[in-house]
Parts: sequence; C-alpha cells; structure tokens
Amino acid sequence: MNSSKFTISMKDSTKIFIYRWSPEEKVNVKGVVQIAHGMAEHGARYESFAEVLVDEGFAVYASDHRGHGKTAGSKEEIGYFADTKGWNKVVDDMQELTTTIKKENPDLPVFIFGHSMGSFLLRNYIYLYGDLIHGAILSGTGGDPGVLGNLAILISKLEIIRIGKKGRTKLMNKLTFGSFNKHFKPNRTEFDWLSRDEEVVDNYINDPFCGKIFTAGFYKDMMFGLKQINQKSNILKTPKDLPIFLFSGDMDPVGSNGKGVIQVYNAYNSMGMRDVSYKLFHGGRHEMLNETNREEVFQDIISWINKRL
Repeated sequence: MNSSKFTISMKDSTKIFIYRWSPEEKVNVKGVVQIAHGMAEHGARYESFAEVLVDEGFAVYASDHRGHGKTAGSKEEIGYFADTKGWNKVVDDMQELTTTIKKENPDLPVFIFGHSMGSFLLRNYIYLYGDLIHGAILSGTGGDPGVLGNLAILISKLEIIRIGKKGRTKLMNKLTFGSFNKHFKPNRTEFDWLSRDEEVVDNYINDPFCGKIFTAGFYKDMMFGLKQINQKSNILKTPKDLPIFLFSGDMDPVGSNGKGVIQVYNAYNSMGMRDVSYKLFHGGRHEMLNETNREEVFQDIISWINKRL
C-alpha cells in the first residue's frame, strides 16, 4: 500500500490536510473512496479501514476538516470552523477534495463515506454536488432535531455573546453529548458510547486531537447545518439516482438507537430516491468501523460499493 499526505489550499487560503492511501499498482485501482470524519476526531483514525479498501482495489482519501486534526494545526485551534459560514465552507472543502481526486484519478467512480458529523456534512454535499459522485455512505447519522435544534441554535448564540465564538462551551457539550453514555452504565469512561471495544475507546481518549470540548461558534455552525440538511426543499435537490447506504449500531445514541437512521432513510425514500438502503447492527454503538464486529461492517460496505461500480 502506498500512503502519502498533502494539503489543498482553499479559496480563503485555509490549507486542508489530506491523507491518501492507494494500491501499489495504479492499474489495479477500480474506484476511489473519499472519507469525511466525525466531530472531535480526524482522518488518520480511518487508516485501518483504508487498508481494507486498498486491498479491495480502491484508492482512499481522508481530509482533516477545519478545526480538526492537522488542519487545525494545534490543540488550541481544535473545535472552530471559521469566522463566517463555517459549515458551508467545510462542505465546499469536501467538494474541492473531490475535484482533486478526479484530477488524480480520471474516469474512476468516486464514493464518499461520511461518519457522524461527516454524515451530516455529506447529506449537505449531496444536494449541492451529488452529481459528482457515484454513491454516498452515511455512518452513524441522526434524525431531525426539530424544535430542539432551534433551541440549540439559540443557546449557541447566547453562548457566543457570553464567551465569544472561540470560547469553549461546556454547556453545549453537555446538552449535545451529556446523555449519550446513560444507556451503558456502569460507565468505564465518558466515551463508552463510541464502541464496545475498550482499546478503541482508550485510544480515542489518549489521542490529543480527539474528544475536546468545542467552541460556541462551532456549535452554532453545526446546528445551522443540521437545520439545512433536514429541510425538505434541500433533500429534494439530491439527485434521484444517487445510491445511498445508511448504517449504524442499534445502540448508537446519535441515531436514537436506529430511529433517527430510519427517519433519514424514510425522508430520502419519500423524495423519490431510487436506491436507498440501511442496516442496523445489533448491539453496535456509534463507531461501527471500530466495533467488535468491524470486519462484518467492512465487508458490507465493500459489497455495497462493488454492486454499484
């Protein structure tokens, strides 16, 4: 496997850090998978998934979003997208990476995998740029927060007034993640909800780029993004023939133990999408790629992609 790292410069001069993994022989590449990671993590955590994909003949690219990993640059900069239109900028960053991928891999189909916050970003991406890709894979996504989402936008605005856009908001952290661990008592750590694999949870906790308390500005951006992706008028813009695969653990609190995932599946189906499917893994928590049955999950994803090449 070949692996490399590079940066892409965006229109506002922000440099986005990219990981690239590919088969040794370029002639054997049959497609490309672009990865959009979740909140409070980074692209390097997807290397083991990338290795499996590369063995199956795919090239893989994973970016560190703004305010995350090596794009953030330092632990102090983690948890903040941008001064203005942060959410939309991250979606556009993903599109810029797709453009780079297509230049480096002409004529190859591109699939995007988005986990958690990355799945929310991908749901935004596909109603703007869905015609650029061959399929979308949504991991650990969630349903429409509705009225609670509007309340969260209001609270994040009040937090910006109180502590500033770059102030770290323990209140929003508690409101969004505070209840996630309650189904897994007695709790060994505050991140038991991520996976049944204790080593994965410990590695996450010990990673300096994971699990931080994020800024008030970030929360305002993300809640705005959630509102956008759940508007029917936006869902309707998604290309009807774009294949979409949703999967999650049926114990994932982000997806309300599967209810949110089914809600998103139903929303796409009701809009006339022709190829939407979902799978809930029994006993699985939030990070199915890092769960105790990860090999099963990898094979389901690869099988889904191969059928759509």
